[in-house]
Amino acid sequence: MNAIITSFSNSLSKPWRWLTAAMLSRRVELRLAVRVTVATLLTYALSLLLHVPQVLWTVLTAVVMSQLSLGKSLKTTVDYFIGTLGGAVYSGLIAAFTPHDAELEFMTVLAVSIGPLAFLAAVKPQFSAAPFTAVMVLLAPTITHVPPLESAFFRVIEVALGGAVALFVSFFVLPSRAHHLGIEAAANMLQLMAGALRRLLAGCAAPLDVATVGKIQGDIGPAMSRLEIIADEARRERVAYFSSEPDLKPLLRLLLRVRHDLVIIGRAAVAPLPDGFRARLAPSIARIAESAARFLEESGDALVRRPAPSLVEFEAALNAYEAEIAALRQEGLTRSLPIEALERLFGLAFALEQLHQDLKELARWSADFAQAQARR
Repeated sequence: MNAIITSFSNSLSKPWRWLTAAMLSRRVELRLAVRVTVATLLTYALSLLLHVPQVLWTVLTAVVMSQLSLGKSLKTTVDYFIGTLGGAVYSGLIAAFTPHDAELEFMTVLAVSIGPLAFLAAVKPQFSAAPFTAVMVLLAPTITHVPPLESAFFRVIEVALGGAVALFVSFFVLPSRAHHLGIEAAANMLQLMAGALRRLLAGCAAPLDVATVGKIQGDIGPAMSRLEIIADEARRERVAYFSSEPDLKPLLRLLLRVRHDLVIIGRAAVAPLPDGFRARLAPSIARIAESAARFLEESGDALVRRPAPSLVEFEAALNAYEAEIAALRQEGLTRSLPIEALERLFGLAFALEQLHQDLKELARWSADFAQAQARR
């Protein structure tokens, strides 16, 4: 009997561990699921209490407005409400003052309402909800049997109620701040850059083709785009919270410069260094790659939980590399190199110096960020 119980317990322990690990790694998504559920139930209850004619639209609005972060919820709610208000007022006035009892007349009103709003939505994305709202305002009276202006009024009320509940829940129920998500995204980007730097500088000893260089840098672009979006959401949050948290835009610009450094290093690493230079420079380049990559990784950790790292090891490796380059030039070995090899050699030196300046700036930003976090 004990053996059966033990076997049954062991069979359950593995799925339980998997579920626990999944929940810990998806905490942000789980918090969103809770917020969407709470917003749905609260909106439904308030709609019944306030006798809203179309409960469906208030609940759907609350679900759509509940986003992964507070900043994104703010942007989505404001844009959706602006589009709804514009579409409701415009289409409601056209329907109220234009006869549309016959089918042809109604199609004319529909075209006059939808066409300009669709063009406006294409030019100004914050009005993307306007054409949809116009359709609702014009077609809902065929179901609810209310005048167009009343249909427009209730449409605005439905969106306002659903959006207000979604924002309330985003503020007070397991709030997920875009600032924190941005810090995590920046830390992840630094980890990606560290891995890319190691592999790119390894190309100075072994050849890397253009396709391989593209693959090495392939994940950095999408990560940068995601960070740009989150940084914009974090800016909206600071306005809503009247927060003094550090702006993520300087960090974003700094990471963009580091990305450009990696692009230049990648161009220099497409072909290995000449044989004589490779033997002399390989140890210094390996130290540079490892120390710079470790600094980037530790900088990512510092954004989340650790003190800012030091650049001493990287600067020592860079000084050794520059001293070796100077010795090679003094010995006259660079004179016999082809133009293309010289361009790669000095392009790499330029990229490493630019990387040095950007890492110094990253060290300063990390120190300021750590001090700001300590004061909060």
